[in-house]
Amino acid sequence: MKSSLFEVKLHPKRLKVFSAVASVSILLCLAPSLLFAQISDDERPIPILTGNVGYFTTVDRGNAQLAPEINPVLLLPLGNRWLVEARAGFEGEFERENSNGPYKGVVSKDIDYLQADYIANRYVTVTAGRFLTPFGIYNERLYPIWIRSLHEVPLIFGLGPESSDGAMLRGGFSVTSKANLNYAAYFSTNSTVNKFESDRSTGGRIGFFFPGSRVEVGASWQKELQEERTNAFGFHFAWQPTRAPLNLRSEYVRSHNGSGYWVEGAYRFSEVPFWRGVMRRTEFVTRMQQFFVGEASNEEADQYGLPHGNVRQPDFGLNYYLHDGLKASASYGRWLGTKNWNVWTMGIAYRFALPLGPSGAR
Repeated sequence: MKSSLFEVKLHPKRLKVFSAVASVSILLCLAPSLLFAQISDDERPIPILTGNVGYFTTVDRGNAQLAPEINPVLLLPLGNRWLVEARAGFEGEFERENSNGPYKGVVSKDIDYLQADYIANRYVTVTAGRFLTPFGIYNERLYPIWIRSLHEVPLIFGLGPESSDGAMLRGGFSVTSKANLNYAAYFSTNSTVNKFESDRSTGGRIGFFFPGSRVEVGASWQKELQEERTNAFGFHFAWQPTRAPLNLRSEYVRSHNGSGYWVEGAYRFSEVPFWRGVMRRTEFVTRMQQFFVGEASNEEADQYGLPHGNVRQPDFGLNYYLHDGLKASASYGRWLGTKNWNVWTMGIAYRFALPLGPSGAR
């Protein structure tokens, strides 16, 4: 659930999680000379400020909404084994109160993650702090507006927690010469600290990638350790065929609050023989998705951004890559529920990357 508050109010009894996250970051930042001593000056990594900025307009049920946003990401390497990384989100939602009035709304400010990573070896990375919950693939891999093929997130996006506060282990290794395994396991503590909200839970994700066919299949699991102590399960599939510029991805989630799936294909017209200069920059996207209502109340559905009833929605979109780092997008979707309506979206997204120091290579 994205917060729309601007200030951070820290009650003394709620400082435990925040203090732990802040302490890890401060201790690492105070010891760069010790950590950098492990490598030579010629190989020294440098901090990077990256992220994306975008401006989108959505027309939903005939109501236009303006949605500018910026998502800065800070990468702070400390030696050859430590990395501090953080991502914040500033997202606006502006609508007209009447057909002739000015646009009004709020700008939400969030901390998606603030974590310290320790690369123990080639198979294991240890993470502590606030991190993206490793449930499914959309939240971790596809959520940034520069990466996602369609601007609107899937209907089932709210069924999984976006961020968690605690610790995580992740990594990967070869199972056979034709299959690689990747994994992530985590524990999250309960927190009501503003900008650091999370539930007490545990879970993880496992995936198998087959390099020859460029296919990945995997499963996720999450267990709530408070309130109803419910379970959530997820499955994902991804395929990039070697003979076509196609990305095919899908997810299925089942939880206490509902269930559903999405299947998405994105085709890049790089092999079309005519208008090569234009078509090779153009991508066509289609997605079919469906949501089945669970035991969540309407108030809980609003909190997690879920539909109030069973819904199907086909989507179609076009992306045009003006150059590396700049993308224009447009899409159309049809909401098919108790009532039916159209959803139109168009906008532009820009990806940036700024080194915060001289290049490490000399």
